Amino acid sequence: MKQNNKPNNPMSGNPIVIFAIFTIIVILAFKLLSPSGGSLLNSGTTQTISYYELKKLIENKEVEQVAIGQTMIKAQGTQNGQKIIYNVRKVNDNTLVPLLDAKEIPYSGFSESNWFTDMLGWLVPVFIILGLWMFMASRMQKNMGNGIFGMGNAKKLVNAEKPKVRFDDMAGNKEAKEEVVEIVDFLKHPDRYATIGAKIPKGVLLVGPPGTGKTLLAKAVAGEANVPFFSMSGSSFIEMFVGLGASRVRDLFEMAKKEAPSIIFIDEIDAIGKSRAAGGMISGNDEREQTLNQLLAEMDGFSSDSSPVIVLAATNRPEVLDQALLRPGRFDRQVLVDKPDFNGRVEILKVHIKSVKLGRDVDLQEIARLTAGLAGADLANIINEAALLAGRANKQEVTQQDFREAVERSIAGLEKKSRRISPKEKKIVAYHESGHAVIAEMTEGASKVNKVSIIPRGMAALGYTLHTPEENRYLMQKHELIAEVDVLLSGRAAEDVFLGEISTGASNDLERATDIIKAMISYYGMTNVSGLMVLEKQRNSFLNGGMGSPREFSEKTAEEMDMFIKNTLDSRYEFVKQTLSDYKEAIEIMVKELFEKEVIEGSRVRDIIAEFETKNNIETRLVAREQIDDED
Repeated sequence: MKQNNKPNNPMSGNPIVIFAIFTIIVILAFKLLSPSGGSLLNSGTTQTISYYELKKLIENKEVEQVAIGQTMIKAQGTQNGQKIIYNVRKVNDNTLVPLLDAKEIPYSGFSESNWFTDMLGWLVPVFIILGLWMFMASRMQKNMGNGIFGMGNAKKLVNAEKPKVRFDDMAGNKEAKEEVVEIVDFLKHPDRYATIGAKIPKGVLLVGPPGTGKTLLAKAVAGEANVPFFSMSGSSFIEMFVGLGASRVRDLFEMAKKEAPSIIFIDEIDAIGKSRAAGGMISGNDEREQTLNQLLAEMDGFSSDSSPVIVLAATNRPEVLDQALLRPGRFDRQVLVDKPDFNGRVEILKVHIKSVKLGRDVDLQEIARLTAGLAGADLANIINEAALLAGRANKQEVTQQDFREAVERSIAGLEKKSRRISPKEKKIVAYHESGHAVIAEMTEGASKVNKVSIIPRGMAALGYTLHTPEENRYLMQKHELIAEVDVLLSGRAAEDVFLGEISTGASNDLERATDIIKAMISYYGMTNVSGLMVLEKQRNSFLNGGMGSPREFSEKTAEEMDMFIKNTLDSRYEFVKQTLSDYKEAIEIMVKELFEKEVIEGSRVRDIIAEFETKNNIETRLVAREQIDDED
């Protein structure tokens, strides 16, 4: 691929020539037109005389005309038929003008300023403007590569390196690593595959939630293969100038081909690879579309057999990518880099604690259980937070309590012990959180309680109930969704039952409960409102998305949906209120302990419930088995 590397620099060529010609013309104009005592300064022999001699010449009428300046006087006379200019230093004398009037000799004034100084005074602003223009042009050159008209150079935007990361440095992505092992082997031994006619995929798309290690996996592939790694963010290709992104794509591939075998890594490829059929492209000249077309052309334009260059890309939005990117011959393979399971979290924790001094009580398995659903980046942050907490307390080692506090800080926010709340509000929060805890422990399918606290955390939470979710829950049954709704409603229900009045503290709980029931109707097919018909499409599952498509159902169906949601929430709310009333004594004990200690552990919650049931000879009620009646 041949490129013209000569920049079309605006600071060379015609602009400089034009400016030089302009400067010469200005100098000549000043030389010829600047005032200099009229015709007295244009011709004639010059002679310097004294002021006294000048007055004698005037008295004898041997002077034809006089020009008077600020410090000098010039007079024109004739000697032996030849014009002569007398230069005289001016003195403080008020008799010269009356003498000239008396002798009827014409006189005038003239400027003694230097023509060169005048010219500089006029040219300095021009040079300042030119200097500013040159400075701005140089800044644009640095930002855009080859100058204002050659902006496609991507060298300064590409991170070129030979990573030292290996697969052993990664944890929790065993299946993903197995998927890319053959790419490493191909980059090490390309001839082995070429001999038998095998073709390695040109492109591999790494898909998964944020923070799961997609970029780290790409670097590990390059590190294991010991090949150059050229990485660039998808957003770096897009600029306001049409054609710049396509030029940068060409430069990136050219750099990789020169260093083949090598790896190109494009992070957040959805920035340039969005589907053109989805309305994201405005026209055929759109910058993003040109960049995408150039990327497709580059991936088609080289053979991985002759010049082994593998293109890796990462995204957490695979559903928005253009189908032309995903067809065979381009990104042939998609590798899921998902959030780790329990064993994966333990392995990730082991990797990140290597440089941390741990106490003897540290239990990584307990930390892994408390962090279900978190990604590798979240786990790394929790370990760092625990170390910071230990250092702040002037400890020599990081203890298990530091890790527990770091987990709570990551999930619920920073503890705000300094936030003063009134006894009235503290009472409301205690009943609210006790209601959550009791229903969660008594409900089949709900996540069990790990801790209950009425210490404010984060920006808004005045209290919280920390749950320990079950491991490896990829599917949820209907009764589990209902259980989650019951737990969400139980905080407000406890306020209603024990305080006789509700507060604003349940706003987020009600929102989440409504969303769950709406999802059961819209795309889980768990009600008779829509039957098996999907009413709304689901957003990206990697970004905690819900329903995102425009409404595609009738007003009648919308009314039925609204009525079903309302009736379901009402029926579940009444059921939860009745359950909490039956366990009033247990709630009161829990509220009392929260007032005294502010925090109680999940084991104590279970003990309180068990003691109450034993005392009253009753069995735990499985709230969630009260299924929703679709006919309501």
